[in-house]
Amino acid sequence: ALAGYLAGLAAAVLPQWRQSSYAGDAIITAVGLHEGLWMSCAAQSTGQVQCRLHDSLLSLEVHIQTSRALMVISLLLGFFGIIVSVVGMKCTKVGEEDPVTKSRIAVAGGVLFVLSGLCTLAAVSLYATQVTYEFFRESTIPINARYEFGSALFVGWGAASLSMLGGSLLCCSCPAKERRGQQYHQQSQPSTAREYV
Repeated sequence: ALAGYLAGLAAAVLPQWRQSSYAGDAIITAVGLHEGLWMSCAAQSTGQVQCRLHDSLLSLEVHIQTSRALMVISLLLGFFGIIVSVVGMKCTKVGEEDPVTKSRIAVAGGVLFVLSGLCTLAAVSLYATQVTYEFFRESTIPINARYEFGSALFVGWGAASLSMLGGSLLCCSCPAKERRGQQYHQQSQPSTAREYV
């Protein structure tokens, strides 16, 4: 889950959410264009990279604003998930000493990680859907001037998978208090029966 959070943070700040396509006949490789949630970059064949932050928040397209909001929510949920999970781990001395209470705290951290992964998955998938729509839309723009998936999208999908997997494993660590009490009661009955016989 921690690896998923770090990968989600990397995906959020990377500018390679979409990159210029190299499909088609007339391939131009002198300048490669990349766009992310926060900036757009131009990489030249000489190795120089120039980046520019997006000018205005309100002038951005709706899918970029939505993906931004979902990634920020995902990072906040993941941050709180880390704190809650550390408190709920059995190896830490923070918080309650009762193992059942600590396990429930760990489950709460797992739920936060699962929600964080879902937000990351929604943000990346929404952006990828828009890139796919713009690529296959019939227009006068040549194919080699359109955009394809960038590497940050794949990092985001991996981050969502790791966060949801780690959160699910944390959610499985909750012991049932009543079940443990019933097992203790069943084990103690035969010994008392032997004493009276």
